[in-house]
Amino acid sequence: MAAIQITQVEKRFKSLQALGGVSLSIEEGEFFGLLGPNGAGKTTLISIIAGLTRADAGRVTVQGYDVATEFRAARQQLGVVPQELVFDPFFSVRETLRLQSGYFGLKNNDQWIDEVMANLDLTDKADVNMRALSGGMKRRVLVAQALVHKPPVIVLDEPTAGVDVELRQTLWKFIGRLNREGHTVVLTTHYLEEAQALCNRIAMLKSGKVVALDTTAALIRRISGSRLILSLRDGGLPPVLQPLLLHPEESASGNTYALRVSDYAEIEPILAAVRESGAAIEEMQLQQADLEDVFLQIMDGEVSR
Repeated sequence: MAAIQITQVEKRFKSLQALGGVSLSIEEGEFFGLLGPNGAGKTTLISIIAGLTRADAGRVTVQGYDVATEFRAARQQLGVVPQELVFDPFFSVRETLRLQSGYFGLKNNDQWIDEVMANLDLTDKADVNMRALSGGMKRRVLVAQALVHKPPVIVLDEPTAGVDVELRQTLWKFIGRLNREGHTVVLTTHYLEEAQALCNRIAMLKSGKVVALDTTAALIRRISGSRLILSLRDGGLPPVLQPLLLHPEESASGNTYALRVSDYAEIEPILAAVRESGAAIEEMQLQQADLEDVFLQIMDGEVSR
C-alpha cells in the first residue's frame, strides 16, 4: 500500500489551471521530494492531500484513506508543516502542543511532547508565550505541532525557508531519524541541495503537471551529466565542440567554457579537438552535475520526462 496515492488530480482556480492531471505514488518509508518553481502547483497539491482544498477531479489517499470521503482517518495519518507562520498568541509552547494533541484525541502525551521539544531545541522555551518567540522558534513549534500525534506520513512545505543553519541541522537530524524509523516524509523546498542530500526520489512539477519523476541519483545521471570547465588561450572553442556548450549565451566568459559531458570517456576526445584547433588549455576542471543542473534543464524545457 502506498503512503500517498495521487491519481489524475485536477484543480482550477477560475481561469488558472493549478493542477492538470497529476498522478504520483509515494511509497511507505520514502523520503520524497516535490520540487518546482513558484506557481507550479506544489502547495495546491499539499493542500489537497491535507484536506484543506478539494480537487475538481481525481483521487488522493493517505495510508489507504480517501482524503475527501474518509477525511478524519486520512488526517490522523498526516502531519503537515505549512509555509506560513500560523500560531495562537494566547498559549505557551507546551500548551500549544498539548492543545494540538487534543485535536487528535491524545491524552497524557507529555512524554512525546517533551521528546519532540528536546529534539527541536525547544525545551528551554516550553513555558514561553508564542508571541515572544523569534520567527525561527515559531517555525520549530510548527514542526512540533505536525509531529505531536506521531503521524506515519510527514509533509514539509518549505520548512527551512528563511531560517538559520542551526534550525536546518536540528530539523533534518530529527526528521532523518523519524524517516529511518519508518515514517514517510514528503518535502517541498527551493533549497535544491537539501533535496539532493535528503530525498530518495523526486517529482518535479511545472505548470501543474509532473515533468520529471525518478530517483535523485537517476535524475542527475540521466538528465544532466557532468560539466567540464575549460580555460583556453591562443584560440577559442573549436566549432565541433559548440554543441556541448551549456547555455552558450551565459557559459562563455572570455575564453572560459562550460561543456556538458556524460561520461569520463568523452573528455579525451574533447581535449584532442582543442589541441587540433591550435588552442592551449590554461585551466581545466571537472564538476559533477547536481540537482540544480537537472532542475534548470527541465524548467528550461531542454529535457523531457
